Amino acid sequence: MLGGAVTGLLTGAFSARERQGRAAWICAAALVAAAVAAMAAAVRPDGMAFGAWALDPATHVVRVVVALATAAVVVLARRRARGHPREAELYALLLLAALGAVALAAADDLLVLVSAYLLASVPGYALAGFARDGPGTEAALKYYLMGAFLGVPMLAGVTLLYGLAGTTAYGGLAGERPGAAAVAAVLLLAGVLFKAGAVPAHFWVPDVTQGAPIAVAAFVTTVPKAGALVALLRLGGEVFGAAGYGWRPLLGLVAVATMTLGNLAAFHQDDVRRLLAYSTIAQAGYALVPVAVTGASALAAPALLYYVAAYAVTNLGAFAVVAATGRTTLAAYAGLARRSPALAVALTVCLLGLVGTPPTAVFAGKLLVLGAAWDGGHPWLAVAVVVNTVISLFYYLRWIRPLFAAGDITRPDPWAAGIACAAAALSVLLGVGAGAVTPLMSL
Repeated sequence: MLGGAVTGLLTGAFSARERQGRAAWICAAALVAAAVAAMAAAVRPDGMAFGAWALDPATHVVRVVVALATAAVVVLARRRARGHPREAELYALLLLAALGAVALAAADDLLVLVSAYLLASVPGYALAGFARDGPGTEAALKYYLMGAFLGVPMLAGVTLLYGLAGTTAYGGLAGERPGAAAVAAVLLLAGVLFKAGAVPAHFWVPDVTQGAPIAVAAFVTTVPKAGALVALLRLGGEVFGAAGYGWRPLLGLVAVATMTLGNLAAFHQDDVRRLLAYSTIAQAGYALVPVAVTGASALAAPALLYYVAAYAVTNLGAFAVVAATGRTTLAAYAGLARRSPALAVALTVCLLGLVGTPPTAVFAGKLLVLGAAWDGGHPWLAVAVVVNTVISLFYYLRWIRPLFAAGDITRPDPWAAGIACAAAALSVLLGVGAGAVTPLMSL
């Protein structure tokens, strides 16, 4: 990823404006190569690089998901960024932010975690304001201020943990002062929850999703979330659990608050970008459930890893439909079923997939999440997931209904439409194939 970002940036710097599209293909090829390299590394024994970078199934899954998701975003961004004087910089920023997400997931040291947080965040601020218009500038400013505000307590938590334990390695952070360690853990959670888009660090999500370019919105609601959730899983298993204080009820309450707020706030949204923004907040709440039972259930890690992959596919498919049509209100999707039946079916599959309707991938992911919550001794979390799933059906159906009404809609962008259809098909294949869950269950 780093090689692709640097090569793409240099290619754009020495190319004419109309030829900067070469950087897109370079970056896309680098991302595909990164995914292949991650798959090859997954067959090797688990290990640790530099004593701070974990090489295990969680890292490998995030590497593959992030690389392929970012490659899809590069394709989505290509059409709208073509001819832009900073086109190559857009692709380079996407790859750098994606690298930060991978580093978040792989970090096994507090200093690496902080560096990964910055690498995943700073390029995102520039991406949010890339269009240099009013909404984009406001989105970038809110994104930056929230990131800076929540990064400060995160650094304070790192400092406090280091002072208590005398080390920044996860394995040595189980200190003898549980009260001070608990305060440090709460401070540390601030930054990671910000990247995950969870309550109470969620305020940036709807504004950035609405104000940023649609490809950037798809990226920031998918890729950093994958890295942050796996980072929380690793922190829960190696740091919070080893410290011995009660952190599971706290994360459980955060999960319930996140999914409930996201679903209730999405009810009356007429802008599809804000609807998807609040949907991603709710999805973060579902994904936090296995994090809350880490160490208490063997299903926690497989549930989260599968859910992250399923969510990435389905969410990118929904955003690809928005990119293909260019329509931003629910009513503007009237007539899509007549104009492009395949795209309408893809959108329906993705939206019902986000609900968790069989036979989509998110349905299988939610079953794993429910199993992890029940097996981990927190049935109330399972009940919260079921209730919120039923609630969410309402606002997804509000978007599906206009598709089959009479209306006039322009011809969709074929590249974005292709990504949407491929994502919908992959979601169904992952959900139908029992073999997609079995390998993860054996990790």
